[in-house]
Amino acid sequence: MTVTVSATLAVNEALAEKRRQGVRVLPLGFGEAGLPVHPVMRDRLSAGNGANAYGPVAGSAALREAAAGYWERRGLPTDPGLVIAGPGSKPLLYSLLLEIGGDTAIAAPSWVSYAAQSRLVGQRPILVPTATGQGGVPQPDLLHAAVTAAREEGRTVNAVVVTLPDNPTGTVADADTVRRLSEVARELDLLIISDEIYRDLVHPAGPGEDPVEIHSPAEYAPERTVISTGLSKNLALGGWRIGVLRLPDSEAGHRLRGGLLGVASEIWSSPAAPVQEAASHAFTEPAELVDHIDRSSRLHGIVARAVAGAFERAGATVAAPRAAFYLYPDFEPVRGRLAALHGVTTGPALTGLLLDRFGMGVLPALEFGEGAGALRMRVATSLLYGESEERRYTALAATDPLALPWIRAHLDRLDEVLAMLLDAAPGAVVTRARATAQTVG
Repeated sequence: MTVTVSATLAVNEALAEKRRQGVRVLPLGFGEAGLPVHPVMRDRLSAGNGANAYGPVAGSAALREAAAGYWERRGLPTDPGLVIAGPGSKPLLYSLLLEIGGDTAIAAPSWVSYAAQSRLVGQRPILVPTATGQGGVPQPDLLHAAVTAAREEGRTVNAVVVTLPDNPTGTVADADTVRRLSEVARELDLLIISDEIYRDLVHPAGPGEDPVEIHSPAEYAPERTVISTGLSKNLALGGWRIGVLRLPDSEAGHRLRGGLLGVASEIWSSPAAPVQEAASHAFTEPAELVDHIDRSSRLHGIVARAVAGAFERAGATVAAPRAAFYLYPDFEPVRGRLAALHGVTTGPALTGLLLDRFGMGVLPALEFGEGAGALRMRVATSLLYGESEERRYTALAATDPLALPWIRAHLDRLDEVLAMLLDAAPGAVVTRARATAQTVG
């Protein structure tokens, strides 16, 4: 089969080319955490630079024990022997799908790599819609119907993937949705792959909001839930490539462990030893790293809400982002206007117009498992914090990051682009945006 470059990486490359051409860009397409490496992690990585042995395939004992403690503190007792480390979440997910076999049910919308990797291992992914505000978790009743129908056609369906919190919507499925999903998985004998890499990036509650609580399927179906996490989002260490899996303490979990270690031994042998040493420290959650993550969550929340406000003012509907640095605006309410002004009737046409005419990089819903006709898009806000490390540190420390000139310039430009897209008066939109920022501050 032909494999194309991941849409998130492709849009990043397209924006880089726009910059080289001297075009002013709005970098809203790439899901990188956009924050500097904490000095403690730099020191730990440097201290481990003499570790050059391959080490255990599952990862070092210190890393597996630290990861087990991380989950223990979240109410999920974990045997270090059932933790497997790898060079990032992507290869771990691929290995899981390869080992589990059969077809996999996946939320629509969902992160671009779930369906892509499913196809890479020869599966036909089953895309199941999510409910508004419950992103990342397929609607339980629809999951039951879709898997049952697929099996009646003679297909083997062995797993379902969920994401808590969600990429692409930035929402968090509630306890009832996760519980019902877990019940359906048990009834249909499905393994649950729960991607919880954004778990630590829940935004602080806003005025009148209840705090967001994360409920893992492992709370309701511990015997069949595999959890994936890593440090690429909470500590912005995407380039370090380290991820960990928590396997269930059950017959299924022990069987998976043997198969996964076999796959890992033939593909990556073991994760990079210096990175493992640094990650072992991070998963013990020392106070300075917890504080860093808390400040990151606050910054992500403030900026994501401001960006959501810009889309709402333009006439799109947006489920309030509650975690990570994503939102998923829907331009359906202005479909007629987009068709009349630009002849735009599909999501790819809309996002292509935004990129080509305005230098604004976002991804259409089509890339996340929805139809081409959907006028929804994934917006990632974390590259608005500044291009230099100094600016990013300043954004983390700012009482009002929206008042920082470089972030304010991005937000004003977003208002201008959306106003031009819909033929509104840009000056009026920007004035409203500044008034909103002053109110927030």
